[in-house]
Amino acid sequence: MKIALLASRKRDNTPELEALRKTVDAVTPEEADVIVTLGGDGFLLRTLHDHIHLGKPFYGLNRGTHGFLLNAFQSGANLLDALNAASPVHVHPLRMIAKTTDGETTEALAFNEVTLSRTGVQAAKIKISVDGVMRMENLVGDGALVATPMGSTAYNLSAYGPILPLNANLLALTPICPFRPRRWSGALLPDTSTVTLDVTEPERRGVHAIADFLEVESVASITVSLDRSITATLLFAPHSSLEDRIRDEQFGF
Repeated sequence: MKIALLASRKRDNTPELEALRKTVDAVTPEEADVIVTLGGDGFLLRTLHDHIHLGKPFYGLNRGTHGFLLNAFQSGANLLDALNAASPVHVHPLRMIAKTTDGETTEALAFNEVTLSRTGVQAAKIKISVDGVMRMENLVGDGALVATPMGSTAYNLSAYGPILPLNANLLALTPICPFRPRRWSGALLPDTSTVTLDVTEPERRGVHAIADFLEVESVASITVSLDRSITATLLFAPHSSLEDRIRDEQFGF
């Protein structure tokens, strides 16, 4: 098995990385059968964005804080044995198409969520359409987000959105600090849906869009849908699957 070892800046040239390099003959991501990351959740997500086009599986080792998408790092453990025992999980990203107030268009992928949020002191005003049908004429608040099941335990959960089982075939549409409608808590949508968020008064009530890490300023509208043509494969150690972690979050672990 050919392995690429990638580490975040904090973990580059550390004893942990040097110990791993002694156990395997590391190659480049292009040559590898599997890409192993050493760092936190954010570093794994950035690695996904950088190397998803290679079609290789990813195995994350946690040297960050929470490590929701990662496997436990055990000093002295055999990496090859761990990789051979790991089970795959296949996930698809969201594709965001953002249009700015000056007419420019930007596309980006997001494995966790796409967020539209205000940048100034005034609340954002957003019209929400699903599959071309206007569902809410005026959401007033800090913004809204669309999350995948994998991302439903991240920013979506902090915004009081629902936790989605990995195989639920759903997307979460969640408001961020809604002022009107005051009691609207969002919607669960089939993952075949296309969500359009149009900004009312974008020059006066400025908003930006963020797809995982990519930020677009001065947004007039965004369209979000699941891109099934792109698949990321994440590897997890036995008895520590992503499905189990999401289920644990539902019960407060």
